[in-house]
Amino acid sequence: MRAGLTAFFACASALALAQDKPNFIVIFIDDMGWGDISANGQTNYQTPNIDRLAAEGMRFTDFYAMSPGCSPSRAALLTGCYPQRVSIPQVLGPDSKIGLNPAETTIAEMLKEQGYATAMYGKWHLGVTTPLMPLNHGFDEFFGLPYSNDMWPVNGKTWPPLYLYEGNEPVKHIASLEDQDQLTRLYTERTIDFIKRHKDEPFFVYLPHSMVHVPLGVSTAFKGASNHTYFGDAVMEVDWSVGQITSALRELGLDDETMIVFTSDNGPWLPYGDHAGVTGGFREGKGTTFEGGMREPGIFWMPGRIPAGQVSSEIATTMDVLPTIAHLAGARLPEKRIDGHDIWPLLTDSAAKSPTKALFYYWPGELQAVRVGDWKLHVPHSHRHQKGPGGKNGESAGQVMVNIGLSLFNLKDDPYETTNLAQEYPEVTWRLLELMNDMRNDLGDTGRRMQGTGRREPGRVASGSQYQ
Repeated sequence: MRAGLTAFFACASALALAQDKPNFIVIFIDDMGWGDISANGQTNYQTPNIDRLAAEGMRFTDFYAMSPGCSPSRAALLTGCYPQRVSIPQVLGPDSKIGLNPAETTIAEMLKEQGYATAMYGKWHLGVTTPLMPLNHGFDEFFGLPYSNDMWPVNGKTWPPLYLYEGNEPVKHIASLEDQDQLTRLYTERTIDFIKRHKDEPFFVYLPHSMVHVPLGVSTAFKGASNHTYFGDAVMEVDWSVGQITSALRELGLDDETMIVFTSDNGPWLPYGDHAGVTGGFREGKGTTFEGGMREPGIFWMPGRIPAGQVSSEIATTMDVLPTIAHLAGARLPEKRIDGHDIWPLLTDSAAKSPTKALFYYWPGELQAVRVGDWKLHVPHSHRHQKGPGGKNGESAGQVMVNIGLSLFNLKDDPYETTNLAQEYPEVTWRLLELMNDMRNDLGDTGRRMQGTGRREPGRVASGSQYQ
């Protein structure tokens, strides 16, 4: 009898512990601009499911990915660090010899210590050998692409064949655009299946969609759905995915126990024209440190805990996701230094202020800008600029490199970075330059050939290893 009671109370305690720990789903879109959802003003098509997340939770107007490129942006989200701190400042190719170091602590690893089931469905892009793949970074399951969906041997590219992976094994050759059409649906189905299988225990799903990165893939049900562009169709299918996931949570009674974070890895790839998104008016796009390159949709949804209908203009970033999740899950923060902050007070108190005192814009290893409050300073650097009118039907219009000099903008009055105030406010300019000097000492600056003392080693391909 005593043994039976002991087992009963042990099970009851485990159940209570599981019920106290919320579930987490992080939806990370690829190349979506700030203006690509109707909650942020898109009028050419509608995104009702994403809009519902915003209406029932918190929408940030000043939410940032921490790079204007794929791999570093993902490293920042999963580790809570500037990409430069974990030495993933650049986009990795299929033949890259580095990746995210397994010694870094990801959201998945942090939550596994708390008894969470963890899964990733979508685009990884943080290293392609088995030791650098998701299963070695805290994920129980992985189904998706090892890198971007345009890194495949078409149009004269010499990259290796592109495969969908199940765990560490390639399981399906992505050989055609028709294969890409199924990606959003496949990732969504896997996510819902995982939720159903783990509905009685705490879980974490990382859903980094391959869309809406070119080449666009859209299933038959959504081709032409937007009555606008093929890009609009792809966004509408991503919106459908959000709706399917939230409906599953409601049907299982998990909506009050689950936080969803919805955002994107960087701004739109503008030269692709009608196959690219829009920034909502912000300057430039992907591959630049202007607002169009790094300011993203940022929505946090957790019915019953995050008050509905909130809009915040405070600064928040993808680096804040890990420490905020740690707070809610009762998890220990990584032992190594991180750069993000717990923004739970921002999500629950309209009077709270951002814990981010200074935001630094790197690309890829060059420190190009800093934001403090409403002020943003660019130091002289070159940047991408779209070459002529946008491309048609998936063809790029190309880009040129242009230069910007020392430029100070007030983002409250001039969010589109058009009027340089550096000469009118020299004291602000010098104060921000000093902050940038301090950051260079910490994380370096390739533009000035500075290494920085706060950087950690990436994961590396062992001698003799082969990419799969």
